[in-house]
Amino acid sequence: MNKLTGKWLSLIFFLGICIVMQAVASMLTFVSVNEWYQTLEKPSWTPPGWVFGPVWTFLYSSMGTAAWLIWEQRKCVNIQPALILFGIQLFLNGLWSGIFFAWQNIEAALCEIVVLWIAILWTMICFWNVRRLAGVLFLPYLIWVSYAALLTFAIWRLNP
Repeated sequence: MNKLTGKWLSLIFFLGICIVMQAVASMLTFVSVNEWYQTLEKPSWTPPGWVFGPVWTFLYSSMGTAAWLIWEQRKCVNIQPALILFGIQLFLNGLWSGIFFAWQNIEAALCEIVVLWIAILWTMICFWNVRRLAGVLFLPYLIWVSYAALLTFAIWRLNP
């Protein structure tokens, strides 16, 4: 296998990991998004349902690309801590969907999204320190999860 083929395969691998997590999160979401979620009081600034698919596709693609950029630095720097954090935040990302939609526990989802936000920030900083572009690719994700955390908080407050 030549270097170019190896680069493409590793990119496909990291994008694939993110696609798998997106599929898992989607399955956990579909459990109740059309029933239980529709019965909840939501703030006026809740985005329409069609927004979530394209946004998350972009974010997972950015995450996978960022992780691949880190992987490409493995001969120059110790990437293990950054990739471990990547795995942790990716797991927490899917866990939020399970807690909120599958288990329908808004309060626990609110607590979990705070931990997720911290993990994303920490990963972004580690990525930035290895390769700035990888850190920048995490910025839209951090912004979206910040918005999602505020939305989760608002839904929690509106649905005691």
